[in-house]
Amino acid sequence: MKNLRFWTVALLLAATAILLHTRPAVDRNPPSEPLSQVPVNIAGWVGSDQPIDPETLETLRAGDVLARVYYQVARTEPIGLFIGYFPTQRTGQTIHSPKHCLPGSGWVFEESKSVDLIDVNGKPHRVGEYIISSGTTKKFVIYWYQAHGRSVADEYMAKIYMVADAIRMNRTDGALVRVITPISSSEDVSVARNRAERFTMRLAPLLPRFIPD
Repeated sequence: MKNLRFWTVALLLAATAILLHTRPAVDRNPPSEPLSQVPVNIAGWVGSDQPIDPETLETLRAGDVLARVYYQVARTEPIGLFIGYFPTQRTGQTIHSPKHCLPGSGWVFEESKSVDLIDVNGKPHRVGEYIISSGTTKKFVIYWYQAHGRSVADEYMAKIYMVADAIRMNRTDGALVRVITPISSSEDVSVARNRAERFTMRLAPLLPRFIPD
């Protein structure tokens, strides 16, 4: 099954390369605001920007990236927010899945599933939810791929949609959004899940300003 998924993605990437070579060289993206303008205050959570390592910046190149930690006075555990936006994926720049990046940083995936998360405006978002661990440290993660008003939890589906949108819209832009919070030793996983989900429900409606529909 893994080999089938690998070759499916490989064929999609090859087809995309051929397709994009024959299409206009510039994506027709609507205007958007830089990620630095994502509100620092979201539903009582106050954010503090974090330094971004050179490797991440090199991966994104001409893209835009936000790394921020949000704190709330009444809570002891923070929420980390990472957004990487690619205005184009025509030149070999592609969104990297946390399934590949996090294990490379020493994290192990303990549980994973895809769910429909309803934001505060009633819009559903298909997201992945994960529990990761490193030694005795555990974290709860929500992440998804967002492009053109669509939220996708699966990286393979995200690539299929990218090919389709390149054909019909002449756009290959997209983003990875990741929300992460520690699971403290004194709390149940459901508490961390609720914390991450409630933040995400407030965050999601704000994103079209920065990740254009």
